[in-house]
Amino acid sequence: MTSSRRRRPTLDDVAEAVGVSRATVSNAYNRPDQLSARLREEILRAASELGYPGPNPTARSLATSRTGAIAFLLDSSLSAAFSDPALSITLDALAKTVEPTGNALLLLPGREAEEGPPAARVLAAQADIAVAYSLADGTPALEAVRTRGLPLVVIDQPPLPETARVGCDDRGGASLAARHLVELGHRRFGILAAPRLSGTFSSAFHGTRERLAGYLDTLAAAGISDITITEAPWLSASTARAAATDLLTASVRPTALLCMSDQLAFAAIAAAHRLGLRVPGDVSIVGFDDTPQAAWSEPPLTTVRQDLAGKGRVAGELVMDLLAGEPAPPPVELPVSLAVRESTAAI
Repeated sequence: MTSSRRRRPTLDDVAEAVGVSRATVSNAYNRPDQLSARLREEILRAASELGYPGPNPTARSLATSRTGAIAFLLDSSLSAAFSDPALSITLDALAKTVEPTGNALLLLPGREAEEGPPAARVLAAQADIAVAYSLADGTPALEAVRTRGLPLVVIDQPPLPETARVGCDDRGGASLAARHLVELGHRRFGILAAPRLSGTFSSAFHGTRERLAGYLDTLAAAGISDITITEAPWLSASTARAAATDLLTASVRPTALLCMSDQLAFAAIAAAHRLGLRVPGDVSIVGFDDTPQAAWSEPPLTTVRQDLAGKGRVAGELVMDLLAGEPAPPPVELPVSLAVRESTAAI
């Protein structure tokens, strides 16, 4: 009994149809600059007519020792890439920078999860380089990157010696926010902190430590000690609202809240409204990031502005430089500023 299954066309079939060598057909896909536009068009047309889909990606990566993939390591779950606006803006700018060069992003969780250790995923991932986005100090996935000998670009944290990194002035931005509220006359403060701030107000996250130091140093310089610090256990709206509610129902309620992200600030505004408090009449609230929602929230949010798109763009440029064999440059720190809107007012 003969099989009716049709043989899959090969690169050799295309070469025979056009009357060129196998290497010439390969160049049409892998090194188009080596052919005239007319010859490449003829080869691709013949391949289409024969039903040849192009070189096998796995075989091509073995031949070139390149996968064309960038492993993007997240501290949070993969869904955070689509629900966290600050991350989304940074990731979009990074993708736009690397896509024209034929590279793609492979999203991987960078911390422990129920599905298995992240280090194992990094060890198995087909990628040419890794980008770590806001990971904790000592994250096992980073050790896996080092074990594999992959080039590494860090966005925000952790700071690592001799590693390409781009971030913003977290401490300076936090200081701007605290100083603004001090100048408005506030003396009772609450700080809504990012996740995983321990009871000793230490954190495995460099950015969290820097923002907290910026707040506390500025308030201490102003002689202010009436400060309550509360951690949002995880960056979800419900837990953030609960943490903000704890601050706003304290026996001595703060008149100003410093929030370590815009998402935390939005949750604090929602908590205040649920408690019947006016923002900024009863409590002033400042965020950090200046995501798009900050300008049209109710009220519009006073926040520390950082260049999220610029951060992604610089990270993409660092990726391309390292892939080209360039050495890791000194860390890049992008400036911040304060966007003053209607969520803050004088006491």
